[in-house]
Formats: sequence, C-alpha cells, structure tokens
Amino acid sequence: MRKIIFGILPLLVGIFFIMLGNGMQFTLVGVRGDIEGFSASALAVVTSAYFGGFLMGARTAPIMIRRVGHVRVFAAVGSFMSAGLIALTLIVEPWAWILLRVLIGFCMAGIYVTAESWLNAEATNQNRGQILSIYMIAQTLGVIGAQGLLALGDAATASLFIVASILVSISFGPILLSVSPTPATETSRPMPLRELFRGSPLGTVGIFFLGTIYATQAGMSPVYGAQIGFSPPQVALFMAMLFTGPLLMQVPVGWISDRVDRRYVIFATSGLGAIFCLIGATLGNQQPALLAIAFLSGGVTMPLYALLLAYVNDALPTEDMPAASGGLSLTFGLGAIMGPLAAGAVMQMFGSQMFWIMLATTCLCITLFALYRMTQSTVLPPSETESYLAVVPSASPIAVEAAGQWVTEQASEENEE
Repeated sequence: MRKIIFGILPLLVGIFFIMLGNGMQFTLVGVRGDIEGFSASALAVVTSAYFGGFLMGARTAPIMIRRVGHVRVFAAVGSFMSAGLIALTLIVEPWAWILLRVLIGFCMAGIYVTAESWLNAEATNQNRGQILSIYMIAQTLGVIGAQGLLALGDAATASLFIVASILVSISFGPILLSVSPTPATETSRPMPLRELFRGSPLGTVGIFFLGTIYATQAGMSPVYGAQIGFSPPQVALFMAMLFTGPLLMQVPVGWISDRVDRRYVIFATSGLGAIFCLIGATLGNQQPALLAIAFLSGGVTMPLYALLLAYVNDALPTEDMPAASGGLSLTFGLGAIMGPLAAGAVMQMFGSQMFWIMLATTCLCITLFALYRMTQSTVLPPSETESYLAVVPSASPIAVEAAGQWVTEQASEENEE
C-alpha cells in the first residue's frame, strides 16, 4: 500500500489542493449569495450552471486532450478556473455568477479528466481498485478540509475567494512537474439512454435521481444554512458533516452490497435517506441535531452512486460496461442540473425547510422504484455479482470507466481461478 501511495503522491497532493479550492467556492457561493441578497431560485440557477458546465467539460476534455495534449489542457483549464474564482468577487450579479460557474464547472471537469487519465495510466490490474479508492478518499478529504479554511476570513469580502484561487493554482505544481506526460485518454461513446434503461432500469432511474440529490446537497446546503440563520462557520461545519458521513459509510455499505442482493441495499439506503431528510425538515435551526442529520443523510445517500454503478455492472455484459459508464455519467449530469433548479424554486415559494422535503421526496422515488424492480426480476446471487468500488459522485467519466475496467479485470481473474 505504501508503495502505491508513493507512486501517485503528486497526483493525490494536487487533487487534494484542487478539492480544497473547489470545496471552498461551493460553500462560498451560497453564503456570499445570501449576503448579497440573491434569491434561492437565483442561487439554484448558479448551482445548476456549475453542473451544466461540468457535463460539457466532461464530454469536451478528451477531445481537447487528443488535439493538444494533457499538459496544455491541464494548464489551460486550471488557469481559467483560478481566474473564474477571483472573477466571482468582481461582478457580484446573478447573471455573471451563472456564466462564471459554467466556466468553473467546465474547467473542473477538464481537471478531473486529465488527472484521472494520468491516474489510470499509473494503475495496473493488481492495484487499480486500491488506487481509485485512495484517489476518491483524497477528493473527499479535500472537500471536508475546505470547510475548515472558511473560518480564516470573511465571506462578505474577496479574501476567501482569493484563497480558493491560490489553492487551485498551486495544486498544478506537483501534478505537472511529476506525472507521466502522455497517458492514453479514450472514453467510450455513451450508451443511448433507452438502451441503458432497457439493460438496467433501476440503475438508470436511480442514477438520475441521485444526481438531483447530490447537486442539491452540494450546491443548495449553503443556501439552506444561510437562510435558517447559520453563521458562515456553522454553514461550513454543516457541509463538512455532509461529506464526512459518506467517507465513513462507504466501506460498510460496500461490504454489505457484496453479500446480499444490491436492490435491498439500494432500497434500504435510499429509504433511510428519506427518513433522515424528513427528520431534518422538523428541526428548524437546531444546529447539533442538524449536524447529525447532515452526517447521516449524506452517509447513506452519496454511497448510492457507487452502489448503483455496481448494480448496473451486475446487469450488463462485460463488453457493455465502458459504454454504460458514459451513459450513466450523462444521466447523472442531467439530474444534477435539474435538482437544484427544482429545490431552489420550492425553497423560494415555500421556505427553507423545502430543502429537506425535496431531498426526502427524491430519495423516496429511488426507494419506491427499487421496491417495484424487486417484483419484476429475479434475485441475482451475490456470488454472481461484481465487486463494489467506492466511486464518489464527483468522478468524471474517466474514473467511472476505470472503475468498470477494474470490475472486468476482477471478473476475469475470478473466472481464471
């Protein structure tokens, strides 16, 4: 394990710093927007703009890399992202923030695709699963750590946005100076959504609704926290708890899912998510209780991403997994764009507690559809299912496809034995 970590350490350090900067701006946008008097619906559009840009960047980055190379693409998107973070403080208007967030999301996708290409190139059949797991942990720790940095300045000024820009800028050093220069970057053409749904109805529907849940949690939680009277440090702590839950829950969820019918685990985790979110809607602004609910709701909902990916891999032939990964990334991205828009609209009309009601409703949709699918197909024995790998929702199609490749390799090794 130590040798594996040492081999990819520059990438891990770089990604950690990138996630510090990106995690800071996610919380800052909601808090600063509330200070400036932006409505919940306006901030919802700002949130969705990021995921729209991310979806475009995930599709475009491999093309750019094939044309000009990894180093140039990485340096370009990193520079534009750093500039975009500072520009958020120069024109504090919803229309400007929408455009800048599209740019930041696009650049962040380019950073992910490039970094994950290098990461995948460093992996072998024997260590790919470990490398991806370590990489996902570094991402999550970066987001959690970013919330602690928000206590260093005032969200009403430009200082914290500048810190986020600096963190993103310095992250490029260890990556560009240390990694292999020319890894292959190929992504399969996404499977058409109709074909994907035919192969795995629960996986397709579940990933779409999970996209709405994740984007609402990541983008609208700061808005919710500010609306109920939390101070910026309290909002940051709320966000930290939301991401700490998944960090600790991924392993037990994965262990269980490899031993029982995954539909049961999807049903249970989404159902618990709905219950926790409904409890959150009754708590008002009671900070300790809300922190606990953030930990629990994030802990059971975010692992659903890896769980649904594993379920789709169970349902499809090995040769279809790469194309299915692309289709799932597209489906997730569409849900991520729509989720904050819906949450922002109902929060604007009916109040801040609709944040929890929207999350609970979406979790319940996954729960009910999982229950329905249990009546429509037979149980797949755990011995015939693929292995679970803890992929986080922020992963690009490169990492998702690499996870599918790892699953294929694992299945091949088991068949040989």
